[in-house]
Amino acid sequence: MEEAAVYSNIGQHKLRELTADERCPFVLWVGNKRLIKRRQFDEYMSRAYSI
Repeated sequence: MEEAAVYSNIGQHKLRELTADERCPFVLWVGNKRLIKRRQFDEYMSRAYSI
């Protein structure tokens, strides 16, 4: 999450909100750990009007 926050300029709290949704296309859960799929995250960001 820290890496994704720095990469995207989005706060960690907001990223946690976005990835908490079970339909989130760019998160991969490994146990309790959230991993961000960079390619899908970039596509999501390019399509998003606002976050």
